[in-house]
Amino acid sequence: MVHWLAILQLVVLLALANGVPVIAKRVLGARFAYPLDGGARFRDGRPWLGPSKTIRGILLSIVVTSLGAPLVGLGVGVGLLVGSLAMLGDLCSSFVKRRLRLASSDRATGLDQIPEALFPAVAIFFVGEIVLSRLLYRLRIRDRPY
Repeated sequence: MVHWLAILQLVVLLALANGVPVIAKRVLGARFAYPLDGGARFRDGRPWLGPSKTIRGILLSIVVTSLGAPLVGLGVGVGLLVGSLAMLGDLCSSFVKRRLRLASSDRATGLDQIPEALFPAVAIFFVGEIVLSRLLYRLRIRDRPY
């Protein structure tokens, strides 16, 4: 059974999580844009993440996604989880892109989207499945919980 509302809610939260840093850069310019990696270099001599991954972007993404979750019928905690995991996926893809010698903000179709969407989706569906399984067990619909 496909839960279209849950998918739509997740898509909206992912759009918030990934769109807020871009909007913040446009609105705030360089203000408060401190690179998360502090300009440090990995052992290969390239940046850990690059200058476009900022503390401002990560924090605003998590805060706005958390506050936006109730607007789509979800709890702040779900928004916090989605925002945090989307940013973790974004940071992982940036790390990989630097290892592949791609410049900061270079396009890498797939690598730019999959970790950002997959981390939150897997976490939400994994946790949701466990909670649903236990609920169905308590209602005596399932023989045993996961």
